[in-house]
Amino acid sequence: MLVLWCPDWPAVAAATVAGEPVGRPAAVFSANRVVACTAVARGYGVRRGMRRREAQSCCPELAVFGEDDGRDARLFESVARAVEELAVGVEVVRPGIVAVPVDGAAGYFGGEHGLLERLVDEVSVAAGVECQVGVADGLFAATLAARRSTLVDPGGTADFLAPLPIRELDQPEAGRTELVTLLKQLGLRTLGAFAALDESDVSARFGMEGVLAHRLARGRSERPPSRRRPPPELSLAKAFDPPIDRIDAAAFVAKALGERFHAGLSAHGLACTRLGIYATTETGEQLGRVWRCAEPLTPLGVADRVRWQFEGWLKVKDTSARPRSGVVRLRLEPEETVEGRSLQLGLWRTGATGTLRPATEDEGLSGERAGRALVRVQGLLGPESVFTAVLDGGRDPVERVRLVPWGDRREKSAQADANWAGRLPSPSPATVFARPVPAQVLDENGRVVEITARRRVTAAPFVVSFEGDEPREVLAWAGPWLVGVRAGAGHARSGTRIRLQVLLADGDDAEEAVLLRFEHHRNPMWTLEGKYD
Repeated sequence: MLVLWCPDWPAVAAATVAGEPVGRPAAVFSANRVVACTAVARGYGVRRGMRRREAQSCCPELAVFGEDDGRDARLFESVARAVEELAVGVEVVRPGIVAVPVDGAAGYFGGEHGLLERLVDEVSVAAGVECQVGVADGLFAATLAARRSTLVDPGGTADFLAPLPIRELDQPEAGRTELVTLLKQLGLRTLGAFAALDESDVSARFGMEGVLAHRLARGRSERPPSRRRPPPELSLAKAFDPPIDRIDAAAFVAKALGERFHAGLSAHGLACTRLGIYATTETGEQLGRVWRCAEPLTPLGVADRVRWQFEGWLKVKDTSARPRSGVVRLRLEPEETVEGRSLQLGLWRTGATGTLRPATEDEGLSGERAGRALVRVQGLLGPESVFTAVLDGGRDPVERVRLVPWGDRREKSAQADANWAGRLPSPSPATVFARPVPAQVLDENGRVVEITARRRVTAAPFVVSFEGDEPREVLAWAGPWLVGVRAGAGHARSGTRIRLQVLLADGDDAEEAVLLRFEHHRNPMWTLEGKYD
């Protein structure tokens, strides 16, 4: 596999669109943190993950841009087209990286070295950007080779990977930050050290995520070879009248086509991992591009790539490269699929934090198979039918857990490990109510227990009842803890929330621990926020 990599592409694309000079430092930010920066910015000390204020203190002249996947994909079309002039089978891995099988093109240009030189020159002239090229067995190794401008001999991929740092596993969109951090803590500093572990041990300790990373560290493909040519009826074609010549019209069409395309594959128990997008214009021009995806595409993923590709075709900077007329026919082709049959084995696995679950002999594949099953459920019920939980930042147990549709990027909207003042300490309640249950907290004289401005209870809790149930005796309690704004004079200011942990008698010498919340509105109000196991 040959991979062509354009360094710092999001920052390069953003600066190009803004018309910034090449020598000015630039960075792209998402959630107020640097996600990409130019080499000039790195020279001033700017690094990925920095906060905006910190980055600007290092480099006051820094040009600041927001993240825009559509912009990155649109500008990268000129690079992909330049590569396509010299080699067939070009696959866009993501904006900034293209991959292509090396054998055919290398033979035509007299060897790999000749092909690489021609590619670098062609991209420089046609697209006006710098790039690096690498060759190795497999996409992961070839990507790392491109970043080092290295040609790895056939069969030498494992030796090439062995001395590289373990952090290379945490590629963009891979979501392996937690796993890589844990591997470092265990003393595994290089890919070779991780690859030397027995796969069964990796599966038992790290689950499916660890097995896939272990395959990459050993120089193997992330998935076992499963490429197949799907039946022709799985392709989806649609004609347009009038022709499509605007991005907004293409985006509207892309959503409906993505859902139909995904549903057709799911009906056959398949999911797409390489998507071919082919178009015919009113004047007969033939346009095409193949997108490679690390995970099976969801309906939204298909729609995004169709929209990005139309942006690349219709808004390319070089006007001579744009289609001369609108698109009258669009075809979506599943260039590579993975099967979804017999994928219902073992839905539970060990996460990177070591959570236990029943072990099976096929643990290395169970997570992937479960994922395929969830993709199929989405195809039957829609993209918003399957969710996974992301532990996010926040103070309340409810707001810390955010549901993300299966297939979407599991990104955190806030720092989960930040110093959230007033956050409930571990462990969190096992059961958390989406709508707090009304509660009544009384002292031994039957008066309602309240919270003063100094965050103290007016009396020790004696009994607690929920929604009119029988009162239950308080065996022990802890707190109170302030959550929210600081209290003022007198009683707690309106809107202030206070927590109390209470151990209740549950009959027959049983006990139950609960989390209560006090809110002072016009009348004091207690609610049941959660229950502990």
